[in-house]
Amino acid sequence: MDTCLVRMRVNGRPVEREVPARKLLSDFLREDAGALGVNVGCEQGVCGSCTVLVDGVPARACLAFAVQVDGAEIRTVEGLTTDGSLHPLQQAFHDHHALQCGFCTPGMIITAYDFLARHPRPSIAEIREALSGNLCRCTGYQQIVEAVQDAARLGAVPEGGER
Repeated sequence: MDTCLVRMRVNGRPVEREVPARKLLSDFLREDAGALGVNVGCEQGVCGSCTVLVDGVPARACLAFAVQVDGAEIRTVEGLTTDGSLHPLQQAFHDHHALQCGFCTPGMIITAYDFLARHPRPSIAEIREALSGNLCRCTGYQQIVEAVQDAARLGAVPEGGER
């Protein structure tokens, strides 16, 4: 099996590993970088549970090989916390009971984070459209939409995102 040296920064921390050339980014993040918030649901890029930011752009980690993002800056849901405190968007999900079973939540939060960085004052329809690529199998999306709306109201994500 061919292996490749992969280097990237995950949530601001350098990670360097020799990995099989066909190792998925989602597996790399979970197994080699310890980012257990990267959940793999469908393994086909459909459900959005594995959404992460690759150089600031949302991407499905189950659709890319780790070697394809060699040298990239990756941000996962764990990377939104500061000194153990929840990011205001994470706190809004908690406050609005938008977690449900929690499996889809990391992908929802990363998607919402990117969306709010580009649309700081979204309508409910815009929030629903932005989250339409993230599937929740538990129940409805009402609390999730309310959490994103509340986070937007509080200015939880500065325009352009945090660096």
